Amino acid sequence: MFFIKVFILLLIFLSSLRAGKIIAKKYSNRVDELKEMKNALNMFLTKIKFTYESVPTSFYEIGNNINGNIGKIFRISSEQMKEKSAGEAWEETVDKIETNLKEEDKSIIKKLGRMLGKTDLEGQVSEIKLVQEFLSTQIDVAEKEKQKNEKLYKTLGGIVGLAIVIILV
Repeated sequence: MFFIKVFILLLIFLSSLRAGKIIAKKYSNRVDELKEMKNALNMFLTKIKFTYESVPTSFYEIGNNINGNIGKIFRISSEQMKEKSAGEAWEETVDKIETNLKEEDKSIIKKLGRMLGKTDLEGQVSEIKLVQEFLSTQIDVAEKEKQKNEKLYKTLGGIVGLAIVIILV
């Protein structure tokens, strides 16, 4: 009976610790996704400048080269561009795909959709560069949040688990 009680208490503590780590991981995932998006936009910029491929083709290739949620955004939006305009497909896909990005990150990314396929090459290039600058700012903010909150949630998970164990003992 004693071993069962110890096992259950240990399980509660480890579960709390794990929950804290899962919450903390969202902060580093956000930073990674912002960096992936910036990298993907850099690839898109290169493609439209030098290869003159269509937007859906470029997005599909980028989606296959980038892993995770960001690659999924590019792949799905390229598929939806067969039925909708490039801007509409982009904005809907950014909203639809589940990511670790905050709403302010998504609104910056969706701004790219305003110019997709609607302006000349220079207009699209300038819009991509503008979005990349905003993303750089968001990456800096996300890095600071990560440093501040990641350790906090890991520690908080352990403390809450320990408190529950002490209460149950």
